[in-house]
Amino acid sequence: MIRQELAAEKGISVSLRTVERAVEGYRRELLAEARATVRFETAPGKQMQLDFGERRVEIAGEKVKAYLLVATLGYSRRLHVRAFRNERQESWFDGCETAFLQFGGVPEEVLIDNARALVERHEGRQVTFNAKFLAFAKHWGFRPRACAPYRARTKGKTENGVGYGKKNAIACRTFESWAAFEAHLAAWVREVADVRVHGTTDEAPIERFKAEVDQLKPIAGIPPFRAARDLVLVVQNDCAVEIDGNAYSVPWRLVGERVRVMVTAETVRVFHSSREVAQHEVHPGCRQRAVDPAHFEGLTGWFAASSPMRT
Repeated sequence: MIRQELAAEKGISVSLRTVERAVEGYRRELLAEARATVRFETAPGKQMQLDFGERRVEIAGEKVKAYLLVATLGYSRRLHVRAFRNERQESWFDGCETAFLQFGGVPEEVLIDNARALVERHEGRQVTFNAKFLAFAKHWGFRPRACAPYRARTKGKTENGVGYGKKNAIACRTFESWAAFEAHLAAWVREVADVRVHGTTDEAPIERFKAEVDQLKPIAGIPPFRAARDLVLVVQNDCAVEIDGNAYSVPWRLVGERVRVMVTAETVRVFHSSREVAQHEVHPGCRQRAVDPAHFEGLTGWFAASSPMRT
């Protein structure tokens, strides 16, 4: 194409090799730009990166596909490693929760890849997270982040951790049972991953963690998210959803629509099209109404005084 343009516009005839030599420097620069990754360091307690990797493991004499979840604290590089038989949403949640338990707290944000179980759409800088994942994040109090599409290197700390786990913890090993496999991973984290000198920080993760642990959000008193109920309900004509005999208000424009409701011991959260539209405290009694006046704004004939109970 370049040769054709030179001939048509400048009247210059050159060989293909001449053009290739002329643009060689530009091509190297573009290739380097595409491959370059700017390393960044996160403050203590700022970020945890989370990812899955697959590995065939010999368990009880049979090759089994294991899904290895690795959580990495961005500052200290401490790892949490779990083995699952699948990569479903429940596995993501379970692995994330046990990471919080191991680390003794929750970071400000959790960085993930664009896993289908967690991210519905990612276009440009616009990310639409799965509604249940948003509820999970709110339950634990962290901010979810997703890597840019096709830029998994953004979470290189966990990418490296997954590779490290596959090669160092699993390679060339066999296990009598799945329980033995899980026990081995837990021991490997304590006895190897936590205490080795990290190639980037020049410190053992367990030592560097001393400067990070106090920056994590405490988890005392927070129940497991898996105890929550995940319901799909239809908004009734009274602009509410009914749960355990109590009514919880929803924006009136959603009457007749299906909504997703996450119920924990303390809260009721209502989602529509992956967006949280209502939140209430759980009422322990029966036949009570939890009303947010904002849900009725613009509805003709509704008055705040007409509702006996509000949250």
